[in-house]
Amino acid sequence: MGIFTRFKDIVASNISAMLDEAEDPEKLIKLMIREMEDTLIELKSSCANTIANQKKVRRMLDDIRTKEDFWSRKAEFAVKKGKDNLARQALGEKRCHTLKAESVENECAELEAIVEQYQDDICELENKLKSAREKQRMLTQRHIRARQKKQARQEIRRADSAGIMQKFDELENHIEHMEAEADLVNFGRQATLEDEFNALETDDEIEAELERIKSSQSAKKDDTTHA
Repeated sequence: MGIFTRFKDIVASNISAMLDEAEDPEKLIKLMIREMEDTLIELKSSCANTIANQKKVRRMLDDIRTKEDFWSRKAEFAVKKGKDNLARQALGEKRCHTLKAESVENECAELEAIVEQYQDDICELENKLKSAREKQRMLTQRHIRARQKKQARQEIRRADSAGIMQKFDELENHIEHMEAEADLVNFGRQATLEDEFNALETDDEIEAELERIKSSQSAKKDDTTHA
């Protein structure tokens, strides 16, 4: 495929539509960008060659114009000296160079038009390439977000799966069983002699505290009555 055919296909392509229809948009956009970059390199190289050729043709035109002017002066000099035959020969040489100059001027104009077209094509392709790279950046971000979202959903599904819930239920049952065993440790066990004495001491302490409260309340009542 020629450079101009590729360029026309690229410029005419609808990147968004092509990506929407592609099975692998990221792979397609990479291929498109690579094709654009290769085409852009070829366009710039061809443009540079044309510019170099244009400069060469302009130097040739300057040389022809110099010779045309040279024979024009010679014809004038011959006429001044009364040498009409020499003047005619000089004018013949001048005419040859004039015709060459016209041909070379047309070539220069054509080359200039080609360079301008190359420059326009390069600008258009660079804009297209910029758009494609922006699409690539957006696709990459979308892919990252989609992958993160997928991972999050997979984690949620794993957390909600029957296996995980069953493990939680088993753990809860195990803890409840341990609590029940702890409650049954002292259940039905006869009190030891030490336990009975500890109970008596506790009862004595409670009774003593109760008597202090009663005495305090009785004293306050007596003070109120005497007042």
